[in-house]
Order: sequence, then C-alpha cells, then structure tokens
Amino acid sequence: MEVPKIFESEYRFCLIVWEKEPVNSGKLVELARERLGWTKATTYTVIRRLCQRGVLKNEKTIVSSLVSKEEAQHSRLEEMMKETFEDSMPAFLAAFSRDRKLTRQEISQLKELIDRYEED
Repeated sequence: MEVPKIFESEYRFCLIVWEKEPVNSGKLVELARERLGWTKATTYTVIRRLCQRGVLKNEKTIVSSLVSKEEAQHSRLEEMMKETFEDSMPAFLAAFSRDRKLTRQEISQLKELIDRYEED
C-alpha cells in the first residue's frame, strides 16, 4: 500500500494522534492548540483532509490512524531520498554524517545492515 503524502505540519499533528490514539476530536483540538498553536477550525480542517487522503479515520468523533508512524516516516525518508539525494543512499548517508561523528555502535549497526543486504 502506498502511503498518502503527509505534509510537515500534518506530520506534527499526526505525532499527537499516534501518541494519544484513539482520541476524541475535541481533545485533539485542545492538544493542537497547546502544542501547535492551531485554532479549532484549523484542527478540524486537517483532520478532514487527512481522513480524505486515508491517513486518519474519524468515527463518531474518535480519531485514529490508518497509517502508522513507521510507515509515514519511511515514506517521508523515501521522498527525501528521491528529491534531495537523487535516490542515492551513499549521498544521503554522507550528508547525514558529514558534521556528525558516528559512534562505534552506530558504525556497527550500519555494518550489520550492509551485511544483511549483501546476504540477500
């Protein structure tokens, strides 16, 4: 299943949904106001749009996700890889680690990941 596009502000809203789901839409209005500075109208508009795109469902004012946080993160990373790094994993990793020293544990984890792909 292809994950529907989730824009940055929508993603920040989805983080709240994933944390609290299933959650009453009225409670989401409060949380979006506190955490994102959104009005009631903005929150309901975003809920409606995300429901129309198949990201959320709203049944009897109870909102829950149809797309998991992990699926959304994977989709966003794939999109970023294609748009920003011309679909090149080495370019992505080089940019990611350019100004950041990798720990021994991170290096080990990356080596394990590469080894698993070589086995396939």
